[in-house]
Amino acid sequence: MKKLLLVLFVLTAFAANSILCRIALKNGHADPETFSMLRLLGGAAVLFVWHLARGRLKEIRWKIIDALLLCAYVLFFSLAYVQLNTATGALLLFGAVQVCMIGWSVVKGEKLSGNKACGIVIAVGGIITLLLPGATAPPLAAAITMVASGLAWGAYSLRGKNIQAAAGTTSGNFILSLPVILVVSLIRQAPVHIDASGIFLALLSGGLASGVAYVLWYALVATLSSATASTLQLSVPCIAAAGGVLFLGEVPDLRMLLCTLAVLAGIAMVIAADNKKRQQPEKNGL
Repeated sequence: MKKLLLVLFVLTAFAANSILCRIALKNGHADPETFSMLRLLGGAAVLFVWHLARGRLKEIRWKIIDALLLCAYVLFFSLAYVQLNTATGALLLFGAVQVCMIGWSVVKGEKLSGNKACGIVIAVGGIITLLLPGATAPPLAAAITMVASGLAWGAYSLRGKNIQAAAGTTSGNFILSLPVILVVSLIRQAPVHIDASGIFLALLSGGLASGVAYVLWYALVATLSSATASTLQLSVPCIAAAGGVLFLGEVPDLRMLLCTLAVLAGIAMVIAADNKKRQQPEKNGL
């Protein structure tokens, strides 16, 4: 039950990042680069203070590749959401995550059972259906940018399966990403724009929905197969779409509801297949 609650919190936090970013950019509260920088700053500050208060600064780990992946994900994410609506952006993001993580697991020799493969197909099919004619086609440049963000996050999640100290590594990644995003902000052509609401939204996204949630995700992803971890994240577009309804006035239709059910059904099949796989060695041991 505890693990389930943590998973639900993390997935909701991931969706919250889409909602908070879209609110800030759609309503003109911030430009994407400044929002990204403050988001990373918020995550770095919360995690650094947490380590400082517990006297565990020595536990912070420094992994430059992970930091670059985190920075790429956050920056591309914000740039794409200038033109994409909440649900479409989340779908493209986590669709790319799905392809990245499952593709890598297959390359590394992870075998997919029939039920797990069927669940993945159903979940991905639900997402694809949302983007078929009848929905507004996203701008190509923005869509490609969001896919790049998803690939960066997928690689970040895969690398997270090999770490031992989730909190220390996540803290180091956020701190190391700050000079990178600062350089990007300094060389850009557009002027800085952010108001009080934009600052609040960026820091909330960075401190809680990113910093705290990523520590938990790093800890959880090590206990999940790549296929399960990536498929679980397919629920995020569904949650983000619901947030778009509540906070951005997006109106759901029957197709959205049916696709949401398909995605959740696919996720359930993947989880069930993984549980069955874990139980088989135990039975054989008996």
